[in-house]
Amino acid sequence: MPRTFAVGDLQGCLEPLQRLLDAVNFDESQDQLWCVGDLVNRGPDSLGTLEFLYSIRKSLKVALGNHDLHLLAVAHGEKKIKKDNDLSRIIESENADTLFKWLRKQPLLQWDKDKNLAMCHAGIPPMWDLKTAKALSKEVQTILKSSRHIYLYRAMYGNTPDLWNDNLKGMERLRVIVNYFTRMRFLGPNGELDLENKQSGEATNKHLKPWFSYPNKLKKTHLLFGHWAALEGMFDHPQITGLDTGCVWGGPLTLQHIETGKRYFAHL
Repeated sequence: MPRTFAVGDLQGCLEPLQRLLDAVNFDESQDQLWCVGDLVNRGPDSLGTLEFLYSIRKSLKVALGNHDLHLLAVAHGEKKIKKDNDLSRIIESENADTLFKWLRKQPLLQWDKDKNLAMCHAGIPPMWDLKTAKALSKEVQTILKSSRHIYLYRAMYGNTPDLWNDNLKGMERLRVIVNYFTRMRFLGPNGELDLENKQSGEATNKHLKPWFSYPNKLKKTHLLFGHWAALEGMFDHPQITGLDTGCVWGGPLTLQHIETGKRYFAHL
């Protein structure tokens, strides 16, 4: 019977991922792997991680994270990195063009109707229902896949606007969509983004709460997310599952069997 597994932020941690897939006898001919984003950066082998994921792409679902988008911005000359940075090895590799074209085809939100399962890197803010989230993800993906993708890289850096408005247009609209999907942690009572606080639990500002603490519009859909390593995957919500347990910070990489809820762990 086909199985579904979801894994937290990889950030170049290829070897723990491969150990986890071996431990569950992952069969790429029938099983499926969902990756919550931040495939690259900070870990020991971002290039190898991307090459491996590309090799199993037919059994893979990816939601782009902020580090993945940053890689694309760097690769296309919109941001600079140090020469010895882990991302440089991807950019200088013979497979770079193939990997970047593949990454540009990936969405900010994955959804499987039959499984009632959705996935994005940082989460879905409480004012968006699933239909809205899918439409906004598609807006960004359409640009990312087109010849205009450079404009997205130019638009996406910055913390303003900090609140969603249906009437936003142009670069501001793109930036806030990307920030909610890939950088969100704490929100104000009206959905205002706070992109400074990164700790777990309560923010320094008493008016801020974790985004998943607010009532959501997901109905019966279960949501997977990563991004927030400080949570260590530990919080109580029946409908939302956090998978980033900070492999690059000394924690484990977490793989979860979706059908049973069983978790598997591996360290660097």
